[in-house]
Amino acid sequence: MKVLSIQSSVAYGHVGNSAAVFPLQRLGVEVWPVYTVHFSNHTGYGAWRGPLLAADDVRDVITGIEERGVLDQVDAVLSGYQGGEDIGDVILDAVARVKSANPAATYTCDPVMGNAKSGCFVNPAIPPLLRERVVPQADLITPNQFELGFLTGTEPRSLDETLASADLARAMGPRTILVTSVERPDAPENTLEMMAVDDDGAWIVQTPRLPLKANGSGDVTAALFTAHRHATGSSAEALGRTVSSVFDLLQNTHDSGERELQLVESQETFAAPRMQFDVTQVS
Repeated sequence: MKVLSIQSSVAYGHVGNSAAVFPLQRLGVEVWPVYTVHFSNHTGYGAWRGPLLAADDVRDVITGIEERGVLDQVDAVLSGYQGGEDIGDVILDAVARVKSANPAATYTCDPVMGNAKSGCFVNPAIPPLLRERVVPQADLITPNQFELGFLTGTEPRSLDETLASADLARAMGPRTILVTSVERPDAPENTLEMMAVDDDGAWIVQTPRLPLKANGSGDVTAALFTAHRHATGSSAEALGRTVSSVFDLLQNTHDSGERELQLVESQETFAAPRMQFDVTQVS
């Protein structure tokens, strides 16, 4: 499998391509990373240095790949944090070029906007761009519950409300939705859930909630789910494999006492997680 991954990059820590590439490689996936920014560290620190890459520069990199005559080898395009609003056009153009070369290729969009605790933390032009232009072109999206609500104009809290919001998102274009953090009032205390919805049904996995904030974990999740969905053809199986690996990664990070994801220390878990969580069909 080959993935064209158009995302941010940081020198220190793990977000964007700096989080997604290594886990995919540990699964045997060949990744072609294209950077939208190159920062010293992720913005969660409150200060960072480095360039927000111009859209034309990002487009040039993709054009150079196309000139090698290899876009027909791409199985999936993956995008995450979009530093500037004009990057959306570059991503959509790249998706169109890849699908023209390989109609079987898919596009996974991680619609990074914010979360329930922090609200939106991206350029104000990005959320409408994602909702109106980017998400409708995606085959698979990986929003958290807050982002799912923004995309669909809803405020999902219960399981039924989250399922309804996922169906509204699927009506926008993408056939598969991975909701990366489902928080509902009737869930057991100190748990967190992840849900996948596609044409065949909906499935949920519940894990213990770990007391840490892990920047980049959503980027790892989107990458792993994309790879497992392609490899298995099953959203349910991809969900189970993804959750098991991500929980292992978060547990290792928590145990280390470090602030950044412990990717190298957790490398074995991407192909062979220690724990296997039960996948429950909910519709």
